[in-house]
Amino acid sequence: MHDFHVGIEHITRVEGHGNIVIDVKDGKIKELRMEIVESPRFFEAMALGRSYREVAHITSRICGICAVTHTTTSIKAIESALGFAPSEQTIRLRKLLLNAEFIQSHILHVYFLTAPDFFRVGSVFGMVKDNKETVLRGMRLKSLANDLCALVGGRHIHPITLKIGCFSKSPRPDDLAAFRERIIKARPEIQETVEFFKTLKNPEFERETEYISLTNPDEYALYDGVIKSSDDGNTSPDDYIDRVKEFMVTHSTAKHAKSGKDSYMVGALARFNNNHEQLHPRAREVADELGLKHPCYNPYMNNVAQVVETIHCFEDSINLIDELLSNGIEEEKAELTPKTGRGVGATEAPRGTLYHEHKIDDDGKITYANYIIPTGQNLANIENDLRSLVPGILHKERDDIIMDIEMLVRAYDPCISCATHLMKVKFVNE
Repeated sequence: MHDFHVGIEHITRVEGHGNIVIDVKDGKIKELRMEIVESPRFFEAMALGRSYREVAHITSRICGICAVTHTTTSIKAIESALGFAPSEQTIRLRKLLLNAEFIQSHILHVYFLTAPDFFRVGSVFGMVKDNKETVLRGMRLKSLANDLCALVGGRHIHPITLKIGCFSKSPRPDDLAAFRERIIKARPEIQETVEFFKTLKNPEFERETEYISLTNPDEYALYDGVIKSSDDGNTSPDDYIDRVKEFMVTHSTAKHAKSGKDSYMVGALARFNNNHEQLHPRAREVADELGLKHPCYNPYMNNVAQVVETIHCFEDSINLIDELLSNGIEEEKAELTPKTGRGVGATEAPRGTLYHEHKIDDDGKITYANYIIPTGQNLANIENDLRSLVPGILHKERDDIIMDIEMLVRAYDPCISCATHLMKVKFVNE
């Protein structure tokens, strides 16, 4: 296939509106772009003039899937601006809540958004006839994670117990202990998940890029850490603008980003490449079982890295619950005094590193806000991956070319917004 045009409008099984346009002439790419066609949502403008106590509940609405991470990151930015350090109990509860969000988001992606590709069906409903138990297992595991979000956060979407300095209500010890047993009982289904993904073969493709994530010498960094580049070292979250260099492109309403190279990757594969040694031992075993080796330059393996992180988050949740129960759980209050300041929060969301920056005045009003979302950071890298991928698959049939393109985009788990749409694919011979 030396001459063709492909237009994918809108790509399915991702959150939001995204198109792919690729033109090939005489075997060479003449045009390639991933179009983000949604209107800007102006959350940074919504925050201006609002009380620092309100802003985390506003930014939670940026995403219904990553609401915990947005809330947590916003709170961390405000606490930094106020010079406030939360208690160990609060930090453990936040980490537990983040684990729950990672599990439910990763399970949603690997079971319901990407698994249908391996069976050449348009949606998870096409898997039900021959893989009903697999689909039900995914639903049970996601439900388990949703319940953990609700236990700690008050509800599984847009948490209401998270607040600056502490939790408005802490989970009861007996409820945590009961949930620990639910996780233990779910271990066979977690292992069945691993066995299922052993049967799925990802396309063979590699392109080395820059990988950016948080890193922490004490743990697999999801809640906190410094910014690590696989190319040139670490950066303080306060200086995130020196690392994350956003820029505009004409074909997208979303900004792109670059760092040392002209693009970089964030997300599960980036975290694995930067921090694999700090994964829970069982998660490292699963990585070996699934063929995920360090370093990995195949973006399709981001799906596998999400499975590995799911195992890590389940096991880490057991450890966090044990620590909470061992130390006792108390209802806490935080005394906060507004003052002029600047704070940056950096947290890993399921899809990559998330940054919130806030400035506040002496009255506690937000005077500046900046939010950098993981998917925006990945867009340039997706395009560069496609530029490298397409020339090597021109020998395939048209449907297989389309599938490889779509699978690569979906492997990044892009969260353009919280919606999905039908897809239309058109080939026009030149």
